[in-house]
Amino acid sequence: MSTTEGAPPTRTDVERRLLGGGTYRSLGEQRLSPAEERFERGRRTIGLFLAPVVTLIFVALPFGLRPSQHVLAGILLGVIVLWVTEAVPIPIGGLIGVSCIVIFGVASASDVLAPFGSSTVFTFIGAFILAQAMLKHGLARRFAFRMLSLPGVGRSTPRVIIAFGLITCGLSAFVSNTATVAMLLPTALGILSVIAKMMQDRGLVSADFDPTRLRVGAALMLMLAYGASVGGLLTPVGSPPNLIGRGLIEEATGEKISFAAWMAMAAPICLSMFVVLAVVLLLLNKPEIRKIEGVEEYVAAERAKLGKFSVAERNTLIAFVTTVTLWIVPGIVAVIWTTDSEIYDVVSGRLNEGIVAVLGASLLFLLPTSWRDREFTLNWSDAARIDWGTILLFGTGIIFGSLLADTGLAETIGTSSADALGLTSTFAISAFAVALAILVSETTSNTASAAVVVPIIIPIAVAAGVNPLVPALAATFAASFGFMLPVSTPQNAIVYGSGVVPITTMIRSGISFDVLGAILILLLLPLMVAVVGLG
Repeated sequence: MSTTEGAPPTRTDVERRLLGGGTYRSLGEQRLSPAEERFERGRRTIGLFLAPVVTLIFVALPFGLRPSQHVLAGILLGVIVLWVTEAVPIPIGGLIGVSCIVIFGVASASDVLAPFGSSTVFTFIGAFILAQAMLKHGLARRFAFRMLSLPGVGRSTPRVIIAFGLITCGLSAFVSNTATVAMLLPTALGILSVIAKMMQDRGLVSADFDPTRLRVGAALMLMLAYGASVGGLLTPVGSPPNLIGRGLIEEATGEKISFAAWMAMAAPICLSMFVVLAVVLLLLNKPEIRKIEGVEEYVAAERAKLGKFSVAERNTLIAFVTTVTLWIVPGIVAVIWTTDSEIYDVVSGRLNEGIVAVLGASLLFLLPTSWRDREFTLNWSDAARIDWGTILLFGTGIIFGSLLADTGLAETIGTSSADALGLTSTFAISAFAVALAILVSETTSNTASAAVVVPIIIPIAVAAGVNPLVPALAATFAASFGFMLPVSTPQNAIVYGSGVVPITTMIRSGISFDVLGAILILLLLPLMVAVVGLG
């Protein structure tokens, strides 16, 4: 943001800046120190040349893979380089990879582009439109002030982040991780807006600071994304990998894992993971301020300024509550009638989270703010400003995930690695399962990771004479990990779309939690399986 010499810097409009936050900004669009600019320029320049070199070298090496697998692996490695270095906008890096897949004959265009019709993509579209309305009309700000006014919570940034993480974990145990993050994202942005404006008003930052580059914002957003994955492990319906893994385990071993048994097994693991997550995020993304002095008075004054609910806010709340209610219903049905019941199949099939998201978003264009003038809660120009780049990015992630399975590359990697390592014990096979699931999940969705890895691990365990229950459960739990990249989970993609989490910050925090989470799974899962009496 430029200023004329001698003139005071232009005061940042925090809410407008957060509302318009994008996933990718060129060097000229950011305020960087000379050292930061040199690093960013070097990182992006290296990526432009390194990506094609990595791809060509890999394809030229004799790995003994089938041609389609060999070329797909080389292209995927090149795309990962583009994603990590941000040599081009991250969504464009994915599209370049998709184009190369078709051009070099790995798969046909119709097969490659089919995943863009995934319900997850439509969940993103609907959720982003709902978030846009909540931010535009101030509903997210109301939610943020309500949370900050809870006794003791709003006095320090670590408490705010931890409390928000607990809420996220609790919701994601019964609502899909993607839906949980989508519904809480506007509140997280609202909380960040309040903290940023408080820092600005009290002279703790420069008048023209960039609120999207605050460490407290990165910690809050990553807590939202990672906390949902942790909470999603608590119940069988908390995350699609749980249902996939449980179903495959029952089919292979005949071992039925009840809802209660799953929760008893997962609760201590989830609690331990949450403690580790809070420590990792607060250490690696240390908030600029720890204590928020006078927050009660500030929040009370700002809430008073908001006044009564406007018509637009009421309409937005109706659309939001309708969406959340329909998202929650399948989880309630699962608790009452179990996931094996016919009623659960009907309800979960018809209340698909993507369909519910676009239905809720559609209400914003049907609920009027002024019927006389035919003015509605949201205009298409508002919806057009959502982060379509994140939608494209995750669509390409789904494409790579499906091709890893369809070409057999993931199975080839898994079985050949297991043969080379000569795995014979439960611990060794479980460690391999965790590592493989996290590795696959880093470049594909967690659902694809579970669907690909669990069927690989079960026969490996059986061939080694090991009960496949613990290794398969380890793969199932680890499939919800993979936190380094925006494409690793839908939750990562959503928070990355806020523009508040730089890719380098996500990689640094994600790899730390990947490693520590993997250790917790390996240490605690066999113990809890024995305590619950499974196997």
